[in-house]
Parts: sequence; C-alpha cells; structure tokens
Amino acid sequence: MLGVTGGIAAYKSAELTRLFVKEGFEVKVIMTKGACEFVTPLTFETLSGNEVSVEMFPRNKHFATHHIDLADWAELLIVAPATANFIGKTASGICDDLLTTVFSASSCPVLIAPAMNSNMWDYPAVVKNVELLQSFGFYFIGPDSGDLACGWVGKGRMVEPAAILDGALKIFSIAGSLKGKKVVVTAGRTEEPIDAVRYISNRSSGKMGYAIAIEARAEGADVTLITGPTMLPEPRGINLVKVRTASQMAGAVKEHFAGCHLLLMSAAVADYTPANPEEGKGKKSDSDISIKLKPTEDILKSVGRLKNSQVVVGFALETDNAIANASRKIGGKNLDFVVLNNPNEKGAGFDTDTNRVDIIWPDGTINQLPLMPKRQLAIEILQRAIRLVRD
Repeated sequence: MLGVTGGIAAYKSAELTRLFVKEGFEVKVIMTKGACEFVTPLTFETLSGNEVSVEMFPRNKHFATHHIDLADWAELLIVAPATANFIGKTASGICDDLLTTVFSASSCPVLIAPAMNSNMWDYPAVVKNVELLQSFGFYFIGPDSGDLACGWVGKGRMVEPAAILDGALKIFSIAGSLKGKKVVVTAGRTEEPIDAVRYISNRSSGKMGYAIAIEARAEGADVTLITGPTMLPEPRGINLVKVRTASQMAGAVKEHFAGCHLLLMSAAVADYTPANPEEGKGKKSDSDISIKLKPTEDILKSVGRLKNSQVVVGFALETDNAIANASRKIGGKNLDFVVLNNPNEKGAGFDTDTNRVDIIWPDGTINQLPLMPKRQLAIEILQRAIRLVRD
C-alpha cells in the first residue's frame, strides 16, 4: 500500500509505483486531498492498475469498513512523500482522513519517506514525532540532502524511488516467514545447441518461476533464481544465476542444492539435446538431415537422490494422462509435491499471465486450483511449501 501526501515530491511516487509494479508487486494507492493538488489520481490508477482511494466515505459507493479492508489487505504500508503534517497527526493518533485512519488500523510493517523544508525537518516537534514513531517500530528512510523545491539547499528532499524500493525489500526480508531460509528456484527454458547459431528449445516464458522467486524474496528468504533465457527483467534482491543449457542448469542446481532449505523446479528443461552439435554454422543443402538426440540429465531425479532435509517441489506439464503421469514423478524423483498444468487449458498456455494447476501430494490428494494470475498462484504454491519447511 502506498500513501501519498501533499508535497511536491508526490511526482516521484508515480515512479515508485511503476518500480513496484515492474518488480511484480500489486500496488494500491491512497492519496490525501493535498496530494491530489500535485498529481492526479488517474496517474496512479494508470500505473498501478488499481483504483486510487481518496475519500473516507466515497460517494455512490458503500464501504462500511473501507479503511479496515485497505489496512487488512496491505503487507507493507509506505508513505512517500510523508509531510510534517502527516507525521505529526500519526504520532498523535489523529485520524481525520482516509490515509491516517488506514495507518492507525494497519498491523503490517510501515516505511515512511519524509519530504519537507530543512527547517521543518529540524523543528523540535517534528524531531520528537519521528522519534516517537520510530519507537513504535516504524521504519524511516531519508530524507536526503540537496536542492529543495523551495530553492534552499539542505536536508529534506525525499530519497529516490529506487532507494525506497530497496528499503521495502529489506523490510520484507525481516518480516517474512522464510527469514533465514535459503530457497532455490529454477525458471525459463533451456536452449540445446544444434550448431553455433541454431538450437532446440521450448516456449516457456519463465513467468511462473520468476513470480515464485519474487514471492519467496517477499517472505524473507535468501533466494537464488537459476534461470534459462527469458525476456523478463531481472528482479531485485535475488541472486540470479543465468544458464543456457540443461547441462548448465543441472550443474547450477547441484551447486546450490546442498545449502538450501527449499527447491522449486519450475524451469522447462529440455528432455533431449543434440548428441553432436557443430562448432560452426551448418550449411543448408537440398538433402534431408537427421539430428541425433541424446537424453539430458533428469535434474529432479538427481537431486532427489541427494535430498536430505530439503523440501523439493517439482513441476509437470502434461497433455495426456496428466494426473497419472505427474503422480509417478513424486515417488520416482523423491518430491514433496508436484505442480501439474496442462497448456491446452484456456488461460494456462505458454507466455500467459495466468495459469491453472493441480497440486498433487504423495498420498494421492489433489488440490485443484482455479485459473488465477501467476503472481497469486506463486503465493498458493509457496505457502504450501512453507508449511513443509516449517515442519
């Protein structure tokens, strides 16, 4: 949840919203009436994809507990920019608008990014209010020193959006249920070379694995994401290991498996690779050609033999006899559960933002999950794995 108050630095919060959405977070914005004088709600609605909340009692809508619903929804509340007025009201427990009311009703971690004139920042009442909120356990970031909108040079400018994002990620790492745990996630496809320029691959986008890695990071885990080629932006706060081939992915997984607590193998690893790839570019001819393929290493089966106390989650893409084929992988590869999806189902194909899966357990229990965004599905999968890690 992002709270925006009435300061000129409100324009920076638009960029902050964009950065969080780019990182895969869902953002809801609450604006004070003062903030609306600097930036319109439409700006944040466009960037976040969610309706902006301004009024405590919005007209033509009935929200009996609007402020409680927003407070319960948030996993982290950020106020950027935070004016001296907002800080003072919050320290005194005053709830005279939607943002201060949501703030008082929230139980999630809070990150405050102040922005004001230097003299205002040094004003004794503001100093005392900041100290009081810090004693409540609220996090502060900034302000920075530099040129201020009023023409002064000094301390009071809001820190840059990228720094606020980094601060938020650190808070997630403190508050998450996977704090102190090492999680390894594989994602994307592999590319098996035929020659110097051609390869055999598949249509995996990597979106599912990246979503899982981002959620694991949000839960406080030390995350290593082993990824084949994708077109996705690199997520912050994650140890990214880039590989190309199935062999390289196998080596990277084995390297990081011994020290991890949880492995989620969502990558689409090639089952076969050319046996004799050419060093240069093969030339076209009028004759048919045959490419001899050899099996790649079954990474899950290999780590299953090495498994000690780790939780290992497998992923299966099946189109025929799906449940039976996926179920066999649990015992054959020593998995704790397997996530099954069928690309022929509507909304669950390659390179989509949604998916529908069945989670299959060793005792034969099947959790049939509905079609949902991959970010939400990542949460569903990860929460089941977290319970096993805790046990």
